[in-house]
Order: sequence, then structure tokens, then C-alpha cells
Amino acid sequence: MADLIYATITSLDGYVADAHGSFDWSVPDEEVHRFVNDLQRPIGTYLYGRRMYQVMSAWQTVQAETSSVEGDFATLWRAADKVVYTTSLSAASTPQTRLERRFDPEDVRRLKAAADSDLSVGGPELAGHALRAGLVDACHLFLSPVVVGGGTAALPRDVRLALELVDEHRFGNGVVHLSYRVKRPALG
Repeated sequence: MADLIYATITSLDGYVADAHGSFDWSVPDEEVHRFVNDLQRPIGTYLYGRRMYQVMSAWQTVQAETSSVEGDFATLWRAADKVVYTTSLSAASTPQTRLERRFDPEDVRRLKAAADSDLSVGGPELAGHALRAGLVDACHLFLSPVVVGGGTAALPRDVRLALELVDEHRFGNGVVHLSYRVKRPALG
């Protein structure tokens, strides 16, 4: 069974975007971007809500120069399948993309069970649904050295999870990566 992974870049106070919707402070430098690329290599399918998909679809047109970290990410992104949960889009704007009208936890469980490679859930709203449903296996948080004071929270406020820290990494620009596995309750 494949893992479902939630990875996000967040402010130190836990936001993916500030109160005005800006996330310009979260653009990774080359060192962080290379690390993110390496985390994305095993991903075979991205799960997105409409907004995150529309942001990420820009990677479809980035030139895949083998020497650039951006080109490397674009190549990885284009190679993966995408599932977009939306009621407002009538068609996908990228290849290897299918639209679903609603997030169904049982469908995602079946997708995980059948997958040959890991899945990634993108965007805090969709990740919140997946976290509530007990579908997320790992979380990668990239804490940026900035406090934005409010906005879109990286993690849902109504979910309680036990996590096990499995790795941490500090980057030269002050970003800290924290990798967690979700602890599952003991059966029986």
C-alpha cells in the first residue's frame, strides 16, 4: 500500500498564505527546492483541490532544463498523475489529470491500496479532509523564518493526531524541514 503524504511550506506561526492570500515569502531557494524535489521523486499521484491545482498547473509550461531545480520539479510534476477535487472546473488544463466532483475517503483508500508509488495531498483544505479521514501517513512541514500573523492555516484546527518525528533538516536560509509519521492507534 502506498503512503499519502502531506507536504507544505508554512510560516513559523503555521500559515501557508497570509491574511491577503499572499505566499510570496514561501518561495524556496535552490537548496530547499532541491530537497523538495527529492521528496517528490517517489510521488506518482497528486491530489489537489481546485485552487492548489490552478497554482501548480503552471509547472506544465516550465521549461524542463536538466540543470535547473525548477526544471527538475517541472519534469517530476508532469510525470505524475493528478486528481483534482472540484465542482467548478469542467475540464482539466493539464494531461494525466482527472476531475472528481467530491472527496470520497473510500475512493482515496482504494487509490492508495492500488498504487505502486506514493501519493501527495496538496493544499491545506483538502489535506484537512484527508487528515480527518485518517488517510495521511506522513507530514513534511517546511517552516519558514517569518511570522505572518494570520491567514490560511497549514493544519486544520479540528484534528488531533499523534505524530512521530522521523527527521529534521536545517537549511542555510533559516528554513527548517520537519518530517513526521502519523502514529496509528493500536488495534485491540
